[in-house]
Amino acid sequence: MPSIPVCRACRDGDALSLDITMAFQPIVAVSSRVVFAHEALVRGAHGEGAAQVLAQVTADNRYAFDQACRVRAIEQAAALALPALLSINFMPNAVYNPAHCLRATVAAATQHGWPLSSILFEVTEQEVMRDPAHLLDILRTYRDVGLKTAIDDFGAGYSGLNLLADFTPDLLKLDMHLVRGIDQDRKRQAIARHGAALALELGIAVIAEGIETADESRALQDLGIDLQQGYLFARPQLDGLAPIHWPA
Repeated sequence: MPSIPVCRACRDGDALSLDITMAFQPIVAVSSRVVFAHEALVRGAHGEGAAQVLAQVTADNRYAFDQACRVRAIEQAAALALPALLSINFMPNAVYNPAHCLRATVAAATQHGWPLSSILFEVTEQEVMRDPAHLLDILRTYRDVGLKTAIDDFGAGYSGLNLLADFTPDLLKLDMHLVRGIDQDRKRQAIARHGAALALELGIAVIAEGIETADESRALQDLGIDLQQGYLFARPQLDGLAPIHWPA
């Protein structure tokens, strides 16, 4: 089967042909003006955007790509002495065995003195639909070793609700399309309010992402959503941490 040599290449640490780096964007607690986490966002070596990089990911290199992103994020976060959680996006279809595919992550964290409890792995709600049982196995394995987990783009579909019946992540990230213009849209406000209430009842923290205006930020705070991320606060920055703009 073609997947076997790919898995072996990942396991044996074959080099990735793509040259990648990471940009970091903060996730902030607005009321206390504290940085809660930084999300590592993949970029090309010369600053090429994520879409351009991901367009080069194929079935033959996605395993090595996923592993390289994890290791590079930890290396750069440690070099920057990141003062918060490190949030890393991962690809469930690049994980052939949850425990085995964590080895490079754990080794990098150990080498750079980065606690596993300070790593947050994000997966999009769309990925939940592809293979729910496999994803559930991954998330449980990650939790068992002390990693934190998050469901990204929550609200973009229905699969996230089904996942919550079987697994409780540490965080939910509201889909940015739900956040956009929320200060002027009662329907969006109602959906976000009930989503936040559900998360609170389940003991899950909520992050709103894609925030671009102070009005959106204030509306979300009024709904009880204090953890926020978006261009309003800082754009992703290569090779450093961007200064944070705190709205008045």
